[in-house]
Parts: sequence; C-alpha cells; structure tokens
Amino acid sequence: MLHDVVGYLRCPHCGAGLDLAPDGRSLRCSAGRHTFDVARQGYANLLGGDAKAGTADTAEMVAARDAFLGAGHYKPIAEALAADALAAEAGAAAGEGAVVDVGAGTGYYLAHVLDALPERAGLALDISKYALRRAAKAHPRAGAVVCDAWKPLPLRDASAAFALNVFAPRNPAELHRILAPHGTLAVVTPTARHLRELVGALGLLRVDEDKKTRLDTALAGHFTSVRDHQVAFTLGLAHHDVATVVGMGPSAWHTDPARLRDAIAGLPDPFGVTAEVTLSVYAPNPR
Repeated sequence: MLHDVVGYLRCPHCGAGLDLAPDGRSLRCSAGRHTFDVARQGYANLLGGDAKAGTADTAEMVAARDAFLGAGHYKPIAEALAADALAAEAGAAAGEGAVVDVGAGTGYYLAHVLDALPERAGLALDISKYALRRAAKAHPRAGAVVCDAWKPLPLRDASAAFALNVFAPRNPAELHRILAPHGTLAVVTPTARHLRELVGALGLLRVDEDKKTRLDTALAGHFTSVRDHQVAFTLGLAHHDVATVVGMGPSAWHTDPARLRDAIAGLPDPFGVTAEVTLSVYAPNPR
C-alpha cells in the first residue's frame, strides 16, 4: 500500500518529500505547493506535466499479461529474481530501502521478490495506469506510482535497496541515483532464443543478438556487472496462451489481429516454445 512507501517518494515538480493525506486520497508535497490524487484503485499518478503516456501498455495488453503471468508460465523467472534478491539481502544490501520495480507492469515479479524479503516494502513504477491498477493490489507491502522511466523518477536519492527491471526500459542515471550505495540492480532481458518458435511461425519481432552487450555498455558508466545467468525452460502453450503472450508484448503493436488468429489456428495445440532470458546483476559505482 502507498502508506508503506510514501517516505521514499518525492514531488516530481519540486523534489520535496510527499505526505499521504489522512483519508488516503491524495499526496501533498512538504513544500505545500503540489497535490496529487490517489486513484480509487490505490495507485498515485506522479507523471510530470510534460510526460507522454502514448507508449504505455493498453488495457488489452495488460489483461493479456495478467492472464499469462497469472497462469505461472514465467514463474521460473520470478523465482530466479527472488533468489537473487535474497542473496543480495544476505550480503551487501542490508539496511533501509525499498524494492523498486521500474517498468513493473502488473507487479507480478515485484510480488515474488517481496515474498522473499519480508522486511522490505515495494514500489511498482510504470507509465500504464491500466497496469498499476493491478500492481497496486499485487502485494500487501507494495505501492504503485505512475511515472515515466525516461524522466527523473519520483523517488528520493538512495531510496532503493533492490531495483528490478524486467523486459522494460531503463534510465541508467536515474537507476543509479535512486539505488543505495549498498544496493543491487537486477535486469532481465530476453535472449535471441526467447520464444524463437513463435517468432518464426508468427512473424514476431526478433530479439537483437547483441542485446546483452548493449545493456552492459549502457550501464557501464553507472554500474559494475556482478554476475549473469541464463534462465531457460520449455513451455507447452495452448492456443489461447500463445495469443496472450503475443498480446502482452511489443509485437502487439505490430501484428494484425485477424492474421494472428489464422496463424495461431495453424499451430499444434499445445505448441512447444523456448523461454530464455538473461538475468544480469549489477552493483552501483561509487558516487
């Protein structure tokens, strides 16, 4: 809930701390100049005035993601993240700080990490209000905030003990700013083998072979790589699962629905699909 994480937030306009109103319906900056409504679903909108939400996941994309993740298809990824978070907690990540998921979507991965870290509160950040309606209820210790990952994040400096970034855009400078010196950043990216059978059969967007190299290069000025490991498993997807996994990702913006339905109908049911991602763990460079 928001009251668990409001102490980590800051005003997107003036940078002052935020306080939750007694009735829980608004946030107000300590400078007394800016107020932000809390939606009845429990999330707060802290988008800056110049932010554009046009790239946000739609209601349909979020519903597909919720159905696919809720069915447990990507549970091995969530379990790997939770294990890394637990390892970080036992090591250098002791002390105060939230678990912050940048590009959290429905809060599925954040909830798994919070289950592994019972002393931490969590914060789901995303630009899609449709996603955050679900993320606000994903875990009893999680709050949800609408913001733009490419803009300054509405979090205080060094407020995150553990930051997640799963299949989502990232701003290295802002991730470094919000992460505590003892903190850990975990990034999940697809490999070129991820969903390869569907890419070939349905003409979906392909993953760049150099994606991991580009990630390391982008983060190099702010983070040091600690370790990488692959999470790979095989899925047996029914036709409706194939439709949801396509509908929840970037290919949803580029695929004709009628053509997609026809192509899925021609697949075996169930259809064997490879899932493979790289989980990369980073430590922040000294400030």
